[in-house]
Amino acid sequence: VQILSKGELQVSDKERHTQLEQMFRDIATIVADKCVNPETKRPYTVILIERAMKDIHYSVKPHKSTKQQALEVIRQLKETMQIERAHMRLRFILPAKEGKKLKEKLKPLIKVIENEDFQEELEIVCLIDPGCFREIDELIRSETKGKGTLEVLSLKDVEEGDEKLE
Repeated sequence: VQILSKGELQVSDKERHTQLEQMFRDIATIVADKCVNPETKRPYTVILIERAMKDIHYSVKPHKSTKQQALEVIRQLKETMQIERAHMRLRFILPAKEGKKLKEKLKPLIKVIENEDFQEELEIVCLIDPGCFREIDELIRSETKGKGTLEVLSLKDVEEGDEKLE
């Protein structure tokens, strides 16, 4: 009973190795999923990201989530290759009253305004860094007291095409 309540399960080296390999692959997949080459706006393949992770000698931390580690990997890879998080495409519709003032507050958080329409309401379609999403969401919610709407049009803005860069 003592071992069952306080003991730890022994994991063989082979099992641990397989587990770490799987996490390594998962991290590479998350990075490939979230990132693009900023010059071409095209996604990287998982194989290329795995190779780059090996080049920087990235070692998996078994007790940290793969998502946390993926963000860490992106930071480290930026030092050795052209890589950045793919932008998110958003549309927000703001009541005319708060629209102008709110647009000024949102401007620093927006990378590219693709379309802007101001009639009864202000409608903006734009690209943002995914890291700013929560801040934008909170700003719109608090400033418009729930009257503004925010819609995610795409989670990542990438150039579509057949060729993937190796």
